[in-house]
Order: sequence, then C-alpha cells, then structure tokens
Amino acid sequence: MSEPVTTRRALIVVDVQNDYDGGNLAIQHPPFRDSVVNVAHAMDAAAKAGVKIVVVKQMAPENSPIFAKGSHGGELHPEIARRSRDHHVEKTLPSAFTGTDLEEWLRANAIDTITVVGYMTHNCDLSTVIHAVHMGFAVEFLSDATGSVPYANSAGYASAEEIHRVVTIILQSRFAAVLKTAEWIDGLKTGILPERDTIFASNQRALARNAA
Repeated sequence: MSEPVTTRRALIVVDVQNDYDGGNLAIQHPPFRDSVVNVAHAMDAAAKAGVKIVVVKQMAPENSPIFAKGSHGGELHPEIARRSRDHHVEKTLPSAFTGTDLEEWLRANAIDTITVVGYMTHNCDLSTVIHAVHMGFAVEFLSDATGSVPYANSAGYASAEEIHRVVTIILQSRFAAVLKTAEWIDGLKTGILPERDTIFASNQRALARNAA
C-alpha cells in the first residue's frame, strides 16, 4: 500500500446475473458461491463509505442461450438485486462503457477511480478495465469478487483457474491495481491506495525468477 491519497471512487458491479450461478454459464474459479459473497461485501462497504455503486447488466435477445431477455438466467442475482445502487447500466457488448452512459455518469460525479467486480474476469471485466484506462480512469480490480469459466476452441484449451490467474497477472502489470476484497475494504478506511505495477517491472521479476 502507498501513502493516503484522496480519490473519488465508484464501485462497478458487472453482470452478476443468475446464469453465472449454476446456470448456462456457471462460474468455476473462484467458485461463484464464494465470489458473490465478496461482491456483496464490497457493495456493503462501498455504501457505508459513501462510494457510489453502479450495477451493470448484460442484455441478450430472447433466443440467446445466456442472459436472454425475460429469462431467470438474465436477471440480476438476488444478492445484488436487493442492495441499493446509485446508477444502473444495461449493455449488449463486453465493456460497460460501450453504448451506455457510464462514462458520462462517472464524469458528472467527478469519479477518477473505478473498482471493478463481477463477471467474467476475462471478458466483460477485462474489457471494462482496459476501456476505462484508455479513457483516463484509474482502475482497481478485486480478484476474489469475480471469476472465470473454462474454454476450448480452435486455439486450444484453458481451465477457469488458468484464465483467471493469467488475466489478473496481466491486469496488475499495467491496467489495474489487483487486490482482494478485504484489502480494498481496509483501504476505504485508511485512505491508502493499493500498489500498482508496470510491464517492465513485472517482466524483470519474471526473468529473475526464471534465471534463479
């Protein structure tokens, strides 16, 4: 952690919907039952600290196998739906900024830092984080308040654990301060910001590790 700094944060809760909870796109790592609890803890801590909360929802056509309009799977998970929020965003593409008013709302509220939680680590979270950095926002990412699924396609196979682990390492190298929910909540109390890294430093450590 660094020295205390004044920031204007918003917690961005991305796509915490029922299809991820044992539905047609069930999160495997970290397990949904654990990560959704951390999302809820982050929301509660944000509300207590006066951090604004934005809830994002993925929208898809009625015939979609996931997040179909009007389906149970497409609805917000009850843990998120029952909690208060300051703004609601509906999107059709991975980034929470594309085709929405999220940037405008953040600017209007003088937000300079966003904290991203929700699903999935490697898809909508990754897209939102990178998009935010390109627009000049500082980003934090809570690695135990999100999760991934495994993939197999023409490029190969990767487990949910592999995808989640690699993406969080990449994010920490340049795009976000990656930390656990409990660390973030503690930072809300102390005002101390999490450590950030660089691609050069991350690469140098890896080279040193490989040479050891």
